[in-house]
Amino acid sequence: MERVLIVDDDENISMMLRESLEKEGFACGQAFSGSECLLRLSLEKYDLVLLDLMLPGIDGEQVLQEIRQKGSGVPVIVVSAKDDLDSKVDVLSIGADDYVTKPFEIKEVVARMRVQLRKRTAAAADTLSFGGIFMDREHFTVMADGAEVPKLTRQEYRILELLVQHPTRVYSKDAIYEYAWQEPYVGETKTLDVHMSNLRKKLKQVSEKEYIETIWGIGYRMKS
Repeated sequence: MERVLIVDDDENISMMLRESLEKEGFACGQAFSGSECLLRLSLEKYDLVLLDLMLPGIDGEQVLQEIRQKGSGVPVIVVSAKDDLDSKVDVLSIGADDYVTKPFEIKEVVARMRVQLRKRTAAAADTLSFGGIFMDREHFTVMADGAEVPKLTRQEYRILELLVQHPTRVYSKDAIYEYAWQEPYVGETKTLDVHMSNLRKKLKQVSEKEYIETIWGIGYRMKS
């Protein structure tokens, strides 16, 4: 069952959305402020967010920016009484996936939700993520804590891809080499060492986090 977070400080609208969406087969959570939304997203997994803009405390635009800065690709549909073109353009430019103007027809909201959820399902096969790393395998791009990592070489990209696919597993140098270069490992480690060092340097350019952990005498894995 797909989970939707409804973020609106108007309790009547929030409850109407929840009741309607649950009839459509969705599981719904509710947040009534920007800070509550961000807290719930940090603690729970949702497949889509319905986000009002005029929220107490942290407004919807700030919430959206924080979601995207953290590297989350969760679909966000803005549902707002703001109906001017500038408002729509602004939120779409900072990461909203769609925009519905209040008052709305629930059938339209559900239809737009299903479009975004289908897109997410289709895109999931082409993305990988773990611990702040987000990899778009269709476009060969990497984000680290919301910032784009400088372009990786083919081997650097495949090294990271392998580690992120199974982040708790420790990979030996020969396993990494054979995956990244797609040829048998013959015991020479210098080439792999150089590429691993360059990969770490590029990640360091956008974040101070250590993403890759060396397990001495065994190999490498993602750092949890």
